[in-house]
Amino acid sequence: MAGNIALDGVSAYGGDSLPKPVTAVIAYTGQSSYSSDFSPAYFTVAANDRIVNINTVERRVENLRNAGVEVEYKRFEKAGHGFGLGTGTEAEGWVDLAIQFWKRQMN
Repeated sequence: MAGNIALDGVSAYGGDSLPKPVTAVIAYTGQSSYSSDFSPAYFTVAANDRIVNINTVERRVENLRNAGVEVEYKRFEKAGHGFGLGTGTEAEGWVDLAIQFWKRQMN
């Protein structure tokens, strides 16, 4: 859903007429949609995710970058699927990195 809102805005899904988000934070999802109108995005995923195909994520990141969208991508090797805040895993601290990316988009 975060990717759809970054692409189309909330009004496309029955929400108020609000602008698209200034940043999309997308964790462990294999959705592949993209366009040059996509909000700047921070992506994170683990290579050993048994649900999400890492190649789909990396292809989407590449497609967004090629479309001129600012993207930051953090790949972890062994955090699995649904690592949440990353506490106790190699993904620990990813939320802070996403917040830093978001703050840069606000300026």
